[in-house]
Amino acid sequence: MAGMQEFPSFMKSGANRIARSAQATPGVEGYVFDGVDGTQMAFWTCAEDAQSAEHVHDFDEYMVVIQGCYTLLIEDQRIPLRAGDEYVIARGVAHGGEVAAGTRTVHAFGGHRADRAEETLPLGWLCASKSVSRCKGIV
Repeated sequence: MAGMQEFPSFMKSGANRIARSAQATPGVEGYVFDGVDGTQMAFWTCAEDAQSAEHVHDFDEYMVVIQGCYTLLIEDQRIPLRAGDEYVIARGVAHGGEVAAGTRTVHAFGGHRADRAEETLPLGWLCASKSVSRCKGIV
């Protein structure tokens, strides 16, 4: 599918939308999928030029740029990643970035990175983390 400008709609289910509070970069739209072992995959699209705040994970991160340009900032290094470029960020390494409008990236995390937006979760999902009495009759 040459020339795709966005991720397919089945990858952008509202139930998997990442909460804004879990975003390190303003102006991005993200979706997350969970592995049974606690790992996550995330898909991000950036609508505007933006800075990704420096942050650290307790697990490794793999990223690949699908479209556009993401400049990874690690220590004093500027590492430009363009479509098709991959990078592994080791656990504990502080990193941030600069992202160009229209950039799409895919990330795999060796642990839990992103929470879903509560307002987009299916009703039963919320009840799994709340007391049964509060959810009684809802599901």
